[in-house]
Amino acid sequence: MVHSGFAGPASAYGRRMARSPFSPSFWRSPLRGPWLTSVLGVVLLVGITVLFVTGLVSYAAYNPNLSPVNDKTPDKGILGFYLFSWSTDPHWLYRLNQGIHVTLGITLIPVLLAKLWSVIPRLFTLPPARSLAHALERISLLLLVGGALFEFVTGVLNVQLDYIFPGSFYTLHFYGAWVFIAAFVAHAVLKTPMAWRNLRQLREEKNDLVPPNPAEPTVSRRGALWFVGGGSLLLFLTTVGQNFDVLRRTALLAPHGGAEPGNGPNGFQINKTAAYAGIRDADTSEEAWRLVVVGRDGRTVRLSRADLLAMPLHSAALPIACVEGWSTSDQWWRGVRLRDLAALVGYEGDPPDVLVESLQQRGAFRRAAMRANQVADSRSLLALSVNGEDLTPDHGYPARIIVPAAPGVLNTKWVARMTFGDL
Repeated sequence: MVHSGFAGPASAYGRRMARSPFSPSFWRSPLRGPWLTSVLGVVLLVGITVLFVTGLVSYAAYNPNLSPVNDKTPDKGILGFYLFSWSTDPHWLYRLNQGIHVTLGITLIPVLLAKLWSVIPRLFTLPPARSLAHALERISLLLLVGGALFEFVTGVLNVQLDYIFPGSFYTLHFYGAWVFIAAFVAHAVLKTPMAWRNLRQLREEKNDLVPPNPAEPTVSRRGALWFVGGGSLLLFLTTVGQNFDVLRRTALLAPHGGAEPGNGPNGFQINKTAAYAGIRDADTSEEAWRLVVVGRDGRTVRLSRADLLAMPLHSAALPIACVEGWSTSDQWWRGVRLRDLAALVGYEGDPPDVLVESLQQRGAFRRAAMRANQVADSRSLLALSVNGEDLTPDHGYPARIIVPAAPGVLNTKWVARMTFGDL
């Protein structure tokens, strides 16, 4: 009687623990094991490395060291060690980089979720830390999982909803990427040799991911991989089309998928409408609007749209490419070369950097700076028309910047003032 009196509560406790995620017997899926985890890990090793590199390149494209108005992470310190002056060649460089970054990031979501599912028992291991080394490994794991979820969630929200988190997307995503990649590199150094060994073995070794009492399988591990791969393929096919006009209608999950926003020469994708930016017709009328150009020793000229049209006009076929991953095909822009505007205010020959200011009242990048190499490029224009027709208000009428290989937000619309000189 004494024995059974003590056994009852102990047995009940044991049953409760068996139903708890902290018990190894709680996790019964026969799919979990080192082989599946290793396959998913190798895919993420390659994919996340590409994501990180393209993310760094995307940040460099903003020329954040050029001017404070371009720098969305002013306290980056040594994390900006790699920054370089952004090139204008090839003219599709930013379009390619950002298309890869966003499309690959969305495509990898099923792989990331599957990877987290495959190792979730380790998040509930007791005791939480068996030694100092084990505690450090657990902390790095939390940083890895938390960093991955943070980067993917903020990235998707920025693409889909124009970002809804408090604070600057650029700042949070930039610092979050460095925290995540530090944990990712440490994890990869520790686990990659084991992953390759698991992939080469004919029989799977037992470890803490293999359930002690597995349930009956309903699908094979390879079947599970096909399921994850199918999900990634579906996301790829319903996202990648936002980078190509002929495939745009297939981009069902992309904000800039579906039909073009209009017809005719100006009927291609836009990010900010004139109404959203607070542009008033009274400010852009031919009677009211003047472009103010400031240069050497304060030399200033004021130009109407008619004055600009009377200057030598040049054409360039350039795309619009946005940080959210969408882009247009090459559009045929026509206007005044930026270097010719610099010459008007005393900068003959080698033009300097330029600060461009917009009429817009709302939204980021009302002011943006460009480097001298961007100003000097013969394809860099203050565009007045596109595809043979005057710009519409949504595309920046009366004048907008278009520069090869630059992020869309630096191709300032509704330009009001340009200041040439050292910034």
